[in-house]
Amino acid sequence: MRRSPVLRRIIPVIAVGALVLAACGSDDDASGSADGTLAPTDTASGSTESTDSGSDAGDCSSTIDDGVLTIATGEPAFFPWVIDDDPTTGQGFESAVAYAVATEMGYEGDAVVWTRTTFDEAIQPGAKSFDMNLQQYTITPERAENIDFSLPYFTANQAIVALEGSSAEGAATVADLKDVKFGAQVGTTSLAFITDVIQPNQEPFVYDDNVGAKAALEANQIDAAVFDLPTALFVSGVEIEGSVVVGQFPADAGGDTDQFGFVLEKDSALTACVDAAITVLTESGELDAITQEWMSDFTGAPVITVE
Repeated sequence: MRRSPVLRRIIPVIAVGALVLAACGSDDDASGSADGTLAPTDTASGSTESTDSGSDAGDCSSTIDDGVLTIATGEPAFFPWVIDDDPTTGQGFESAVAYAVATEMGYEGDAVVWTRTTFDEAIQPGAKSFDMNLQQYTITPERAENIDFSLPYFTANQAIVALEGSSAEGAATVADLKDVKFGAQVGTTSLAFITDVIQPNQEPFVYDDNVGAKAALEANQIDAAVFDLPTALFVSGVEIEGSVVVGQFPADAGGDTDQFGFVLEKDSALTACVDAAITVLTESGELDAITQEWMSDFTGAPVITVE
């Protein structure tokens, strides 16, 4: 397997910390209308009439600019989250998710505008320059003290990175990985996934940090390393020449996972509305379809089953 041409165009400068974070889920309940579009606001037409902000679906009209939903992402925004650093095209996983959520909230076309923030400034306490922000923010209780998180729109499943020609290439099930020599960082969900789910015949090599695991892989001291999928895509696309993501595991394959959520201002009236939109997209299967398109098919990372 060879890397996508898009991977070869990734700018080799990114904050890896934005991709490797601790996870903790959120569980706010919300509901949508019968036709799948959130009721009853008229934000796309510019109406200032609002719903009761105490309703289950929140107040979809409570945006910082009347009739417009302002969505933020990083500067720059990278593959596969946003393609060619242009979120307005709807190309890329987070861009596509953002537009799908906006549509459920009643915002389409010119009623959706984009802005940029750094990763850290968006999760600081205080007023925001955006209505919602997505750039791989892992949901954690510590961050939730300063900002609101939506329900998760992505669960960062585990993935395998190997050099081209590795014995891990072509694996379709965990049974095909039993003789692979794995490595991972100590204390990570990735290491636990190797020992608890893959259960290879040889004990995995353990490293103090991801730097050590990547160095061992590059030096052919191990056959493959396990990372969460966002990190795996970055490692193969930017950091280790000649490496590929040979496969990813389903989010329900077992082990702990990181979950990404939209960031909103603390106690935002929009939070329940965003939650309701994500609930509709999840129940309809649209969110799964977007995930398949941009995180499986487009990245060229086949799914490895655990059965």
